[in-house]
Parts: sequence; structure tokens; C-alpha cells
Amino acid sequence: MSPSRSALRTTFGYLTDSRTGPKAGKAQGSPILARKSDTAQRAKENHIRASHCHPPHHSPSPPPPHPSSFGAVKMLSRFAPRALAAPTRYAPARKAFSPAVVRRSVTTDAASSHAEKSDVPSEDDKPFTVRLSDEAFETYELDPPPYTLETSKKELKQMYYDMVAVRRMEMAADRLYKEKKIRGFCHLSTGQEAVAAGIEHAIEKTDHLITAYRCHGFAMMRGGTVRSIIGELLGRRGGIAYGKGGSMHMFSTGFYGGNGIVGAQVPVGAGIGFANMYLGKPNVTLALYGDGAANQGQVFEAFNLAKLWNIPVIFGCENNKYGMGTSASRSSAMTEYYKRGQYIPGLKINGMDVLAVKAAVQYGKQWCKDGNGPLVYEYVTYRYGGHSMSDPGTTYRTREEIQRMRSTNDPIAGLKQKIIEWGVAEEEELKKIDKEARSHVDEEVAAAEAMPVPDPTPEVLYEDIYVRGSEPQFLRGRIPEENFYYPQRPLDETPPPTQTTP
Repeated sequence: MSPSRSALRTTFGYLTDSRTGPKAGKAQGSPILARKSDTAQRAKENHIRASHCHPPHHSPSPPPPHPSSFGAVKMLSRFAPRALAAPTRYAPARKAFSPAVVRRSVTTDAASSHAEKSDVPSEDDKPFTVRLSDEAFETYELDPPPYTLETSKKELKQMYYDMVAVRRMEMAADRLYKEKKIRGFCHLSTGQEAVAAGIEHAIEKTDHLITAYRCHGFAMMRGGTVRSIIGELLGRRGGIAYGKGGSMHMFSTGFYGGNGIVGAQVPVGAGIGFANMYLGKPNVTLALYGDGAANQGQVFEAFNLAKLWNIPVIFGCENNKYGMGTSASRSSAMTEYYKRGQYIPGLKINGMDVLAVKAAVQYGKQWCKDGNGPLVYEYVTYRYGGHSMSDPGTTYRTREEIQRMRSTNDPIAGLKQKIIEWGVAEEEELKKIDKEARSHVDEEVAAAEAMPVPDPTPEVLYEDIYVRGSEPQFLRGRIPEENFYYPQRPLDETPPPTQTTP
């Protein structure tokens, strides 16, 4: 009878090498007796090991060697491999991958909030209560935020204006890029406007925010003008970073970019939060990143230090489902990014509903101010365009998927529906706000295109390295004979221009 495969594997593991003799540490007597003894001992050990890994009714011991296998060794020994095989190990069976792991149970319905029309006051500034959807949040080691939110007619109109303006600005950037007036990297946030607007309406100007390279909307909401943002994209001296940063590097008071290295802004955000805590300032820092950056090692390092020192920072993953050209479910073993902090409480949020975003960030800000340490947020959102301007965005997802999100989950259309439904404004008034936002953006874009280009002189290389007024006397140039001397001037503490509103 031919020996079983497991028996041969077990037996061959203790064959002697004709050149070196018996394996060190084994019995020097009869090889057959030694093999029998070792096999029985290992079977006993495997049985004990398996009993710790399985319930009693799932802990079978390894099958004993077939009686004829020992005789077969003599016949087959010249074909046995020279390397000694590892002992057979019995590990617990792994569960098969389940699609439920990547399921996103939080709704992405942009019009999921509710308010009674009779409860909406006639005054623009008077607050009223909005009821959020029961599917607006999903928590991890955390009580959910209140499912009610105080807002006003004025704020809802401003939110609508902000999102329309951000989208119009991104559409202008798209056009200018295709006209080859904007070059290099350019990442647009069309479809994700509710995250930027909702966060800004929940925090103060004294709070801090840092994000990745999809940053134009955040730069505008934090106080940058459309003119300065488009000017930066065009490389003009009037740009928000004097034309030297481009799409990925925009800064203003309380806004630390715009950062080009994937995930590198997250530990910087933790550091900003630590600085505020060290100086005793009651500010909160928001450190944003995408689902594509969520697997970067420095993100977890920042989590660890933030929790270790209870830093008041809200880490936020903008999960738009695709990192560059790869879906989240293909690149991440676990796509529930709000649980990635492990020892940090987390919250998943409907990132297509601007009101849900505001409620969540308000809650998180108070959590941090109360000394409870950091949080990990996941904003479930969607980008309509590609990862960048070089990506058509249709090779790894269907056009039907994009169209479905545009037609059923658009954040601007969702808020517009609720504003009309609640009697906050008539459709004609919203059309007027639409026109004002579009006209303002178009005028700012035209002004940016008319900005002068930088002077083609070597001196441009040495400018904008230091805060104006804090420069040293001179800076060494490209060669030993070349030095650049800075003019003496007072420290520039002028705040950046603020975004105009209707």
C-alpha cells in the first residue's frame, strides 16, 4: 500500500543525510525507532497545541503515519530532498474574506436631515432645530453626537453659497488646466464640498486645519480669496503662496496646507495640536488625509503620540472610495478607517451632508476642549473627477456609478432641496445666490489671470523663504561669489484677505 502524503512528509523530515550522518540532537540508535519516537512525540505536541487553538470538537490530532510508510522510506530515500523539511504545524482555520468588511453602512444621502417647516422662524438669524438622519453617524468606542443641530436660515444660505463658490472655483481650475494655463499637479474636490464647508462652520478662525493636496476648497473656506487661489495655480506673484507653491501648497492664517507628500501632514497636525496644548491655547486642530494615505506609517505614529499625550486633535480621513486609481477595498485590509486608531475613539460621518459634518465637528471640538484627547473621524464622501487632472477617473469605476452619485447624493443639490422643503428660501432666492456666487468667482478668476508673472531674475529664488521682516542680513547664493542681501523692513504681520460673502 502506498504511504500517505502526510506520513511521508513527517517521515522525510527526519531522514539522515548520507554525507553528514544523523541529524544533530537526534537518537543515534536505530533510525526507524528514532523516527517512530519523534513522530509520536510531535503528534502529541501538535495535539496539545491544537487543543488551545480550537474548541474540543474541532481539535483532531494529526493522522498517524501509515504502517507501510516506514518501509517505503528505504525504497524512496534516494529520492528524498537533502534539506530537512519543517515539522507539520496545525494552525486554526482562517475565516474567508467577507464583503461585509468593506460595507459602508453610513448613508451618503445629502438630503437626509429633517426639520418641520412650522418650526422654521421667519427671522434669518433666529436658530431652529434640525434632526439628522439615524444613519448619519457610526461610532467606535464613543457615544454618538447629538442627532439634533441648531442652525439658522442665514447659516444655511451661507453654506449653500460656500459650496457653490467652491465648486465654481474648481470648475474654473479644470478649464484653465485644460487650456494649459495651469501646469503640474492639480487635484480637484468636486463632489466633496460638504466636508470643507461643514468643518468651517463648526470651528473658529482661531482653530487650525491641515490637509493633503486636495486643498483648494479648504484654502478658500479658511480665508483665502478665489483670486489668490487661482493666482497660485497660475503661478502668479499675487497667488496665496506668491506663485511658488502651486496646487498642493497653499497657506493662510490657521491653514497649514496643502501638502504634497502622502500622509506627511498628519504628524505635523499632531504637532500643531501639541503646540497649542503646550502654550495653553484652547484651540483645536484638524488633521485631514485621504483613504489612500490611511495606510501610511506616519499616520499611526501620529495616532500613538496624540493618544499618549492626549493632544486636542481631530484626525479626519476623507474617504472618497478611491486612492488614485485603486478602490479602498483593494488597498486596505480594513476600510473602516474610523476604527484605525484602535485606542482612539472614532466616528464615521455622512460626508455628503454638510449638516452632519458640522454636527460631528462641533461635537469633536468640545470633546477635545474637555481634555479627552484625540478622535479619528471618517468622512464618507465622493469625488466626481479623477484623482488628478491626468486621471480620467473612469478606468477603475463605471460612468454609471459617477452619474448615480451626482444625481442622487450631490451635497449642493441635497442642501438646496432641504432649504426649499423647510421654507428657508424660495427657489428664486437660491437662483439669485447661485448667480452671485458664480459671478463673484468668475470676476476673481479674471483678476487672477490678469496678475503679473514673476520677474525672471535670480533674486526671485531668494524671496519668500522667511516671513517678511524676519530675514537674515544676507543669504549665500548658488556659487561662492553670489550673495543675496535682504532689504531691511519691519515684520509683516498683516493678516491675509478674507473671503467676501453675499
